Amino acid sequence: MALAFITGGTVGLGAETARRALAAGYEVAVLDLSSDRVPEDLKGVQFFEGDVTREETVTAALDGMGAVPDLVVNNAGIVTFMPLIETTQADFERVIAINLTGAVSVSRLAAERMIPRGSGSIVNITSTGGICTSPGTHAYAAAKRGLAAMTELMAQEWGPLGLRINAVAPGMIHGGMSTTVYDDPEVVERRRTGVPSRRLGTESDIAEAVMWLASDAASYVNGHELVVDGGLTKNMMSMIPR
Repeated sequence: MALAFITGGTVGLGAETARRALAAGYEVAVLDLSSDRVPEDLKGVQFFEGDVTREETVTAALDGMGAVPDLVVNNAGIVTFMPLIETTQADFERVIAINLTGAVSVSRLAAERMIPRGSGSIVNITSTGGICTSPGTHAYAAAKRGLAAMTELMAQEWGPLGLRINAVAPGMIHGGMSTTVYDDPEVVERRRTGVPSRRLGTESDIAEAVMWLASDAASYVNGHELVVDGGLTKNMMSMIPR
């Protein structure tokens, strides 16, 4: 049975991706901060407690799975909201460490184990926030744009060794880290009408894209960032009067 390893896999998008992987026939292992967050329907997955910024924790998880993962999903991430002028170095470095450095570290440690086998898929969760920056998110855009660049580099270096490395860039998703943003119905409506598809995305939309990239149907896709945003990032000209 194929094995999927998902970071940040107990809540939000990570949990939904774990469910989709289970449904697709994968055995699933997740790495997250606390076992208290594991939902009831995922109690049967392998759980490893830890932080993606701690290499020894990631190594212990990979060694403890009992097999080399066939799929790695770098989903763990944070976003904090404050003006750049008020951001401390510690604030900035924490966002970079979790969203970028941690994802690269997980990828490298997993790739060390996948390469001798000659196969494996890694899917990094980037963001449209790394394509179109948003005021008040300081290091988030830099981290996600950096992860997109690293996705390309991983594909260049590890593709010839049998691995596929791609990314999914979610747009405005009604869930996950953005849940509190949508507490205001007016914000929901304003954002919805700014999307050409006229709806906000769901965690299922993103999980489906992740699983497609991991599947044989995407066997010739490598080094690609798949934007899943209902057309949002292509909508700029519609907002400008003619």
